[in-house]
Amino acid sequence: MPQPRLFTPISLRNVTAKNRIVISPMCQYSATDGMADDWHLVHLGKFAQGGAGIVMTEATAVNAEGRITHGDLGLWHDGQIAPLKRIAAFLRANGSVPAIQLAHAGRKGSMQRPWYGNAALTPEDHARGDTPWTIVAPSAIPMDDGWLMPHELTEPDLKALREDWRLATLRAVEADFDVLEIHCAHGYLLHEFLSPLSNQRKDAYGGDRAGRMKYPLEIIETVRAVWPSDRPLFVRISSVDGIDGGIDISDSVGFVNEAKARGADVIDCSSGGLMGSATAARIPRGYGFQVPFAEQIRRETKATTMAVGLILHPQQAEDILAEDKTDLIAVGREALFDPNWPLHAELALRETKGEIGDGTFASWPKQYGWWLERREPGLRKLDGPALPFRKV
Repeated sequence: MPQPRLFTPISLRNVTAKNRIVISPMCQYSATDGMADDWHLVHLGKFAQGGAGIVMTEATAVNAEGRITHGDLGLWHDGQIAPLKRIAAFLRANGSVPAIQLAHAGRKGSMQRPWYGNAALTPEDHARGDTPWTIVAPSAIPMDDGWLMPHELTEPDLKALREDWRLATLRAVEADFDVLEIHCAHGYLLHEFLSPLSNQRKDAYGGDRAGRMKYPLEIIETVRAVWPSDRPLFVRISSVDGIDGGIDISDSVGFVNEAKARGADVIDCSSGGLMGSATAARIPRGYGFQVPFAEQIRRETKATTMAVGLILHPQQAEDILAEDKTDLIAVGREALFDPNWPLHAELALRETKGEIGDGTFASWPKQYGWWLERREPGLRKLDGPALPFRKV
């Protein structure tokens, strides 16, 4: 029987992932001074052990002021390379392609860690040591009432930021990641340039769509110039703002065409986030609610796309790929619920095809599969062929 599409390899430049499952960036707000630690190693390492083809770090700030919170990862100095390199090596050794997302929070920087409120820093946060810093944006427009007023970036500021992105990319190379993603979504700095609601500049970096795209495209060019030519570059976008007067899908199609021309290989199609939390529900949410964005962008630009957003069930993911709606499936919070989601999905799809039998756990880490294979015959005697763990 043919292999499920979800578990066919995909090659991007000279990098091959063993399947189409990508673990999305998910901020842990647990770093100290931007440094990855054992929490990040175990958090990300679980997903490699769980069978994902590509595992991506959370948003990793290109400078200290580009963090969302005091707990964010960073790559603004060389001392931050080694712990990330350790993580990349572990992911690769356990069968996953190591990926890193680089980001700048823009006007959504200097925020509370979400479990303290996910809003502007308060005196209670200051007492914990989380004091505010100066934030920046395309225009001096705060994200909302009560939030910090950002400094409007000058052209010298923009030049300095380009250098921060360049140096962070070189550090990502040194840390030995195979995929790099540029964060242009969820209301962070590069998305702020793209949206007319947050970019009201009067110079060459504002105005019409071409002006608003100019700086994000310069960042893509800057990163691509130093990111190795044999490694793929992803770009995460908010396909629509979901707010009157904001980005619509035609804007994103135009941006993707230009990003492709500058060396972007995969477009990671999210949405929303310009105002409020990156996960705030501005767009009606149902299973796979953002898949139509990935499908339309893929169709109209011929880009390789990645779909994300409430893709929870193995057959759902398989059908999305089989219907040529996207090329990669991103799994986020469902992987927090079940770090072995890829392995469970493979079992579920194989069971649907009647392929469960000898070698059921061949894809699992040998340290686990050895035990589970020997448990299986006894469970079959007790429960028959349909075992609860396959009902993913």
